[in-house]
Amino acid sequence: MKLVIHGKNIEITDAIREYVDQKIEKAVNHFQTLTTEVDVHLSVARNPRINPQQIAEVTIYANGTIVRAEEGSESLYASIDLVADKIARQLRKYKEKRFDKRHETLKAEESLSDQQPVVTLALDRTPELPPTVVRTKYFAMPPMTVEEAMEQLELVDHDFYMFRNAETNEINVIYDRNHGGYGVIQPRNNNGHTHHNGKNGKANHSVSERESFKV
Repeated sequence: MKLVIHGKNIEITDAIREYVDQKIEKAVNHFQTLTTEVDVHLSVARNPRINPQQIAEVTIYANGTIVRAEEGSESLYASIDLVADKIARQLRKYKEKRFDKRHETLKAEESLSDQQPVVTLALDRTPELPPTVVRTKYFAMPPMTVEEAMEQLELVDHDFYMFRNAETNEINVIYDRNHGGYGVIQPRNNNGHTHHNGKNGKANHSVSERESFKV
């Protein structure tokens, strides 16, 4: 397992590196076969008005899936403890989903279901952008279904997840709605139409009211 540790506004001392290595290794001990790389980002806020002050973020690359957790407190070591516990829970959830999916595949011939979870778009959020770009992230974007994107959203500890829609090959964003459920943002083409057809060219109404923004 490859472990990479980054620091922002903090020196990564041997003591910190050893503590991170100990905690993260314990957290992923039962998931070694799934984990290929662990990226740890530690940061300390310079502005005293920002709380929590010390943040620990862990990103795990597991067989093409990204599992992420972030925690903060007034102590860097406490933040590392918290994020190690959280990432272990996230990995456990990911492993359970993999098992359930394999189990469902075995029973697919006995019972087939075309139902999909309801995904709607809320327009009650006002987008806010930071004054400057503080971090740039790059990651692979293999095509996936909305349902697979929902699973990824639960694993990355964010309130949104960007993915390439397997049906349309377009970039979509799925996010947690303020009042519950999920929303999907899709691009709108020049003629004002959106691509939301299901199989065989039929409109997919099982995922209700997927509205779109012009991008």
